[in-house]
Parts: sequence; C-alpha cells; structure tokens
Amino acid sequence: MSVLTGKELRIVGFLCNWCSYGGADTAGVARATQPTDLRIIRVPCSGRVNPLFPLKALLSGADGVLVSGCHPRDCHYSAGNFYARRRLELLKEFLPIIGINPDRFEYTWVSASEGQRWQQVVTAFTDRIHKLGPAPRFKDAEPIYDLPGALTSLVRPLDCGGNPALDELKQQIRDALADGHLHCVVGWQQGYDPIHATPLHMRKPEDVDRLIWGPFNIHSTANMITQLIKEAQDAAMVGVKRGDPIPPAKKVGVVVKGCDSKGLVELLQEKLIDRNAVEIFAMGCNGTVSTDRILAKIGNTAARVSAVSGKGDTLTVTADGTEYTMSMNDIAQDKCRACKMPSAKVYDHFAGEPVTVAEDAVPEPAAIMAYLDSLTLDQRMGFWKGQMERCIRCHACRNACPMCVCREVCVADSREPHWVTQDDTVTNKFFFQLIHALHLAGRCTGCGECNRACPVGIPVGALKMQTGRIVQRLFDGYQPGTDADAIPPFLGYEVEEKNIPEHHIERA
Repeated sequence: MSVLTGKELRIVGFLCNWCSYGGADTAGVARATQPTDLRIIRVPCSGRVNPLFPLKALLSGADGVLVSGCHPRDCHYSAGNFYARRRLELLKEFLPIIGINPDRFEYTWVSASEGQRWQQVVTAFTDRIHKLGPAPRFKDAEPIYDLPGALTSLVRPLDCGGNPALDELKQQIRDALADGHLHCVVGWQQGYDPIHATPLHMRKPEDVDRLIWGPFNIHSTANMITQLIKEAQDAAMVGVKRGDPIPPAKKVGVVVKGCDSKGLVELLQEKLIDRNAVEIFAMGCNGTVSTDRILAKIGNTAARVSAVSGKGDTLTVTADGTEYTMSMNDIAQDKCRACKMPSAKVYDHFAGEPVTVAEDAVPEPAAIMAYLDSLTLDQRMGFWKGQMERCIRCHACRNACPMCVCREVCVADSREPHWVTQDDTVTNKFFFQLIHALHLAGRCTGCGECNRACPVGIPVGALKMQTGRIVQRLFDGYQPGTDADAIPPFLGYEVEEKNIPEHHIERA
C-alpha cells in the first residue's frame, strides 16, 4: 500500500535505463522509503518515450505519469533527452485541451548516483497525484454535443468574383504541357454542380480549358502531390529492362493557393518530395467558401444548384429556381478568416499580382478554440466524448491531410505496434485523433482539410490548432510551411531552450 495514504493510485513511470532506472535502483539498495504507487517501465532512453506512451497510459486509466531520464548534457546517447524535452513539454501543454490536468504528467532528470534525489522525486510526484485524487475517466465523462456557432471576423476583405489573371495562368500551364516535361498538372474543375469543385488532372493542353479558380477551389492540391510523383516515376519505368539506365521521371505540376503551397513547403522541409520533381503554378487567393454554410443559407441540403455568380463580397446562388444572396462574411471557410498568406511564397510560375495582407493584421482566435478555452477541464473531456460518439472511423481526416504521406503503414491500420484496435469505443476513436494531432505537431499548416473532410462535422482540427499554439509559443512564433530551409522544431533541439525550463518536481 502507499506510504502516503494507505491506498494506492495508478502511477506509471518511464525511466531511462542508464540514469533514472539506476537512480531508482540506488534508492532501493539504500532501503530508502518510497511510495509503492509507481509502476516502472524501463526504456533505453528518455528520447525513446513517444508522447503517445504517457497519453495512452492516461487515457487507459493511469492517475499520473512520470518520465525521468539523464540530466541534459549528460545523456548516454548524447542528445536523446534534448529531443525528449521538446516532445514532453509539448505533451504537458497539450493535455488541458482534452480535459486532462497537466499536473498529472511530469518529466524530470535523475542520474544513476542520485538515489536520494529519486526518492524525493517519486515521493513528491506521488504526493501531488494523491492530492489530485483518482483521475477522471474519459469513458465516464458527461458528453457535451454543443458546437460554437459564432464566426470570427475576417483578417482582410474577401472577394468571390472571378480572377482576371485566370487566362494568364491557363496559358502558363498550356505552354508547360506543350513543352513535354510535365507528367500532368493538378488543379480544380467544376464538380457535379456549380458550388462543388473536384480535382482536375491536366495532361494535354486542351484539358486546361476546364480549369477554374475562385471561391470553390476548396480542397488542397498538396494532398495529391506525393501520389502523383510516384505515378510519374512508375510511368518512367514502363518498358525499362533490368540493367538499363533508369530514365528521369517527368515533373508533376500543381496549381496552388497560399495555403496549398504551405503544404508543399512543409513536404520540402521534411524532404518528403524533391523540389526538382514539382513545378508550381500559383495565383493570389481571394478566399474560399464553405459549401455547408451555403447549403445552410439555402435551408435545403438537397436543393439543386443551377447557377452561381459572385461580385465583390457577395455571392448569388440559384437553387431550385430561387436566388439566394449571401455575404462572404457569413460563408467563408474558417481558415480564410485568419489567413495571412493568400499568395504562395514558393512557385515557378505566378499569374497576376500577389494578394497581400497587412503585416500588422492580427487574426482573432478561431471560434472553436475560444469555445474550448472557456470550458473547464471536465467540460472539455465531455466535449470530446460527445464529438467522438459521432465519429464513424472513416479516416477522411487522415486521407485529406497533405502531411499524411504514410497511409500504407498508418498506425490506424497497423498491428505492430497495435496502437488502435477495431473496438468501436469513444476512447479508441479519440486516441486515433490524438495520434494524428501529435504526429502533426510542428508540421500542421492549418489548411483545415481535416475539418472540411469530416462527414459528420467533428472539429478535429482544434487538436491541431492547439499543438500549433504551443509550437508558436515554445519556438518564437514558428509557422510550418513558410520556409523550405527551416528545420521542423521536433526534428532538432537547442542545448539551452529559450522557452522550455529544465523541469524539476517540487521538493525534489
């Protein structure tokens, strides 16, 4: 039983083999009195502790989780704890958004010779957890189904009219296709009605005539680029015999808005695509719309839309013979409300003039984040439980994400490791969303495709927004997808972190 209260709580400890586990052993050899609540898991290095380990433990019923490793600058593997420090600090600040008290998680440093310090660490942390009491269980939370209805203001005026530079863009693409060095160019074309667009794969100059540009260019073209590059590489190998020299693959062209180009830049940062394999066509974006909000204005999701026209910030939609006039203020996508990069920074061809935003423009917080910030921890847990009850596990959020390039080996489908089971439980479904969010930490460009693609309207993008807020604070305003030469924050470290303290537990 616990030496603190006589009743044990469930506390999990991840201890580095070379230092902290040795420190715990030293304390045991010295017969130092310690609480018995802690269940130790021995790991090779604190850098081996994926943030999903503590998160899984907390969601599975642990009342507290402690990670302990070598002191910074004294790692057995030189830099493992430097990487761990960034990841674990991210996790600690991420926990409140899902309703878990961050005091239930801690990380610290104990060397093999510090038996007394280990005793102080484990006693202080166990005392903290006993004061908090048993952790609330996600499966027992009272579900909340409310969603914020208010929209945030626009950071700049949006325009739903045609772009006068579209003909120039089309000619640039025709010239590139006629040159013969492109496998194809991906853009947008009208879908089954005027308010829906679908991908357009332009392989011949005459295909370019179907290209559209405007408020309905909603989905991200960056989502398709890795698959198209592979397709181009496979096409180059057709007819090549073993031993023959490998011919160079043709480039893949992609038409981008500002937000799409951020996805490409992030892929370039992580060397997931080769800059020489893509040719980028860009034009300034005046904003895109939410088709769901348009249909809500019409009042009939089954209405047949026959015509659309736009001028300035006003869109006129003809549905079932009736005209509906609506403002971009009411129907714009949330990401467009806060977008400060409407024009691509990296491109090979640019049509027209770039669209700019005032440097001093400050976007309002997204409505969903303001709503979550207003809730208590218990209410946030209930909110996510209520949302996950509606999840149908279609994985549309993952499939629409430009940064999810490992779909063939996704942890959602993997059995080794077996992170996510096929059990249809809210906890299981929620854990997949947490995996997605933490995998995108420091990488999510805020394209909003996960929210847009969800067929039941779950605001899963809020989890990525939270990691984005944390990354900006910890790494001096770092913005993914804006600098192809930058190193993503969780692929590097600083010996002296400016905004991350070297954590120590109270009284230890």
